[in-house]
This record gives sequence, C-alpha cells and structure tokens, in this order.
Amino acid sequence: MNLLNTIGFVVQDGIWSAVAAVCFGVLFNVPSSLLAGCAIAAGLGHALRTLLMQLGLDIEVSTLVGSTLVGFISLYLSRRWHAPIAIFTLCAAITMVPGSFAYRTMLAIIELASGNADTANMALIAAATNAVRTALILGAIALGIAAPALLFEREPPVV
Repeated sequence: MNLLNTIGFVVQDGIWSAVAAVCFGVLFNVPSSLLAGCAIAAGLGHALRTLLMQLGLDIEVSTLVGSTLVGFISLYLSRRWHAPIAIFTLCAAITMVPGSFAYRTMLAIIELASGNADTANMALIAAATNAVRTALILGAIALGIAAPALLFEREPPVV
C-alpha cells in the first residue's frame, strides 16, 4: 500500500468514525451543539489508531495512543464548551470497542462447548487469545480516555 492509499484509507476511517460517533451521540441524547465535538474526537482518535496500525503497531498499543488523543481532545472540548467530559469520550471511544475480537471469542467458546474433540484445542486457543486481546483493548481504551482527565483535572491536595 503506497502513501497516498494509506492517507486516503486513514482519512476515510476517520470520517466514518466521526459519523458513527455522531450517531451514538444522537442515540444518547447529546445536545446537538456538542455533536461536532464528538465527531472531531472520534474522527481524530480513530484515524490515529488506524494510522499507527498501518505503520505496523499492534492494535492494543494503537488503541491506547488513539484513546489518549480522544481523552486530550475531550478534555479540551469539555473545558471550552463547559460540558461534561463524558459526553465526548463516550461517543468517541465507542467506535474503538473491539467487537470483532469479542465475537470471535464467543464463536470459539460455542465451538468448544459443542463437544467436538478434534477442534477443542484450537477452539480453546482461539477463545483465550481473542478474550485476552479484547480485554487488553478495552483496558487501553479505559486508560487512554481516563489518563488526561486524571492528570489535569485533579483537585489540589488539602493541606
């Protein structure tokens, strides 16, 4: 994949992530004046994640970096528009949820439960691998969106 195709793919991914974030914002009754912020956070965060994955990083590390960008953008937008940070982070981070890994985990567990001894070992390995990757990605999302707020929204210690 050449550079122009990669840039086009990343931009397209960011646009579709922004559309998905706006749709989730509408679903969660986010005020219409804040939907643009949800789209910006989701588009940039997911585009960065996709760019890093195109450059060869694992999905877990890419998700951590992308969700950290979402956290910083959401913190900025929440201060600028005087809105709760959760409005932006929820809509933006939901586009990074690893649905395909969770789905593959479920399918492998169903195959494991079917009792076919020939494929039991492969199903167990697939279920465990996908479950761990799902957990790591979800942890990366949580850590990434929480880190900026934890760093910059702390109350000063009581002396």
